Amino acid sequence: MLTPLSVNRASPPPSRSEQICKLIIAAILRGEWSDNRRLPTEVELASRYSASRTTVREALSRLRSEGVVVSRRGSGNYIQRWPSQPVPARPQIESIHDIERYYAFRLCVEVGAAELASQARDETDILRMRSTREALHQAQLAGRTAVEEDLALHMAIAHASHNPFFVSTIEHALGPIRQCMELAQNLGRPHGAERITGIDDEHDDIVQSIIDGSRERTAAAMRHHIENARLRIFEGR
Repeated sequence: MLTPLSVNRASPPPSRSEQICKLIIAAILRGEWSDNRRLPTEVELASRYSASRTTVREALSRLRSEGVVVSRRGSGNYIQRWPSQPVPARPQIESIHDIERYYAFRLCVEVGAAELASQARDETDILRMRSTREALHQAQLAGRTAVEEDLALHMAIAHASHNPFFVSTIEHALGPIRQCMELAQNLGRPHGAERITGIDDEHDDIVQSIIDGSRERTAAAMRHHIENARLRIFEGR
């Protein structure tokens, strides 16, 4: 049985992505990129701040969710508005109870987004979901953790909803989702073929239900997947 994670009563130090987020805001306020309002690439920002591209991506995702930065496909990230105040802190997962609350949140948001995707998806969305699903499968076959590929599939489903509020909310939540996925891998059983096949089947059910346009089946499939993801943490399934 899992015991509650220890909680530091003092304010936790900011994560690396939060630090980079603040550094980017400071650079914007200094007017470093005011000429064309285009930010450097992820690679350039990673080099500038001595961080991984994943960390930079999390910082940019947060700036997008706050409306400071907007992403233009094929062009990069652009300053949408000048920040006038510090970015509010996001809730952190610090205990078992926080994990329970977070999965309750995912059930509400991701089931709703998937339901809408089953009615709003178009051919481009179907291709994106199939592509990200295949990338996830290949990463698993290669023995990688496949966390980023898993997140990409969930974002493809969010985009298929064609609702920017779902997209922004789920994108904003990628950090905690990543944290829970990694925790599930650390606490669960080894990545045997049976376990991988089970997760594969869950993803396949979600994607196929969306493609088929079945709102009821899609909601059930996403709910089943998120509930099983929770159980993989608490029961090591």
